[in-house]
Amino acid sequence: MKLASRMGRLGTESAFEVLAKAKELERQGRQIIHLEIGEPDFDTPAHIAAAAREALAAGHTHYVPAPGIPELRAAVAEFLERTGRLRTTPDRVVVTPGAKPIMFFTIMALCEEGDEVLYPDPGFPMYASIAAFAGARPVPVPLREENGFTIDPDELASLITERTRLLILNSPHNPCGSASTAEQLEAIAALAIRHDLVVLSDEVYWALRTDGKHRSVLDVDGMAERTVLLDGWSKTFAMTGWRLGFGVFPPALVEPITRLVINSVSCTSAFSQHAAIAALTGPWDDVDRMAAAFQQRRDVIVAGLNAIPGVSCVPPSGAFYAFPNVRALGRSAADLADLLMERGGVACLPGTAFGGYGEGYLRFSYANSIDNIRAALAAFETLVSEVSA
Repeated sequence: MKLASRMGRLGTESAFEVLAKAKELERQGRQIIHLEIGEPDFDTPAHIAAAAREALAAGHTHYVPAPGIPELRAAVAEFLERTGRLRTTPDRVVVTPGAKPIMFFTIMALCEEGDEVLYPDPGFPMYASIAAFAGARPVPVPLREENGFTIDPDELASLITERTRLLILNSPHNPCGSASTAEQLEAIAALAIRHDLVVLSDEVYWALRTDGKHRSVLDVDGMAERTVLLDGWSKTFAMTGWRLGFGVFPPALVEPITRLVINSVSCTSAFSQHAAIAALTGPWDDVDRMAAAFQQRRDVIVAGLNAIPGVSCVPPSGAFYAFPNVRALGRSAADLADLLMERGGVACLPGTAFGGYGEGYLRFSYANSIDNIRAALAAFETLVSEVSA
């Protein structure tokens, strides 16, 4: 069967490929420590699951409005204002099955063939994949360690052309764990306004900060009219399997995005939207406990990585990823990641899974127990001594 040529432009997410390989090794009897997949290792809080059961019992099992049930859209707007992130209205909120559709729909709605999409590199691989699939040209914006793995506004300015249509931001950042400063975001906003760019601000890790208040390009006056806020329930509330995301759109984009929802998924499951309301309006204790646990794990993994000869790691400011520099070991990131799983029983990702500028780095998700993190560090230290001998 001959595939359409556009399929050759569609990439994948390496975390799931590495997870599948790790699971196969486990089926063969190997013990694997999973530091590859980007999801909290906590259960969804009990009151959220209870709300879903109640919704099912109440018969919320039918089609609902494509952009989301009114109660949830209102809850999202209220939640964003209550948490100091954004003052908006429910009619600008669109709910989707997971947050990836927000990326897909935004790019499909905005970008013509040959338009340019600026995206962070290293960065979530779907940014470039979806842009290329849509016929746009993905343009990487390097995130350099010497700049704290954040965007340098001057370098960004040098990459903007007359074909640039969309700029993708991600803070806190996957895979680097970095977070943009208010000063950087102000400079980036000024560029977006000057060049009439739309910004897609991916803030799914906003609640998992370790260095203070969350900062967003939406904090800058005038940016709400040219910014799509991408968020969801997966990371904040440990709800990855629920597939719940939302976008807050400039008014002119709401109807086109809703049409894309209708043409693709029709709507997001009704009962899960009632669970999403419970997450936004219910107690915050479980989120605080999860964030505190990630802070403890961050300290353990960063100290452990920096104690390994030839390895250095910048402490992440958010999310739950460590991104150590392994260039001094003289092996490619992919080789090191393969060896670590085969010899050490530790699954992680090479930095190149997130773009060409990720060469020389590994990504470890510390969404695992401290005991397992320490065991993984010991296995990594053993491997480093072997490859350095």
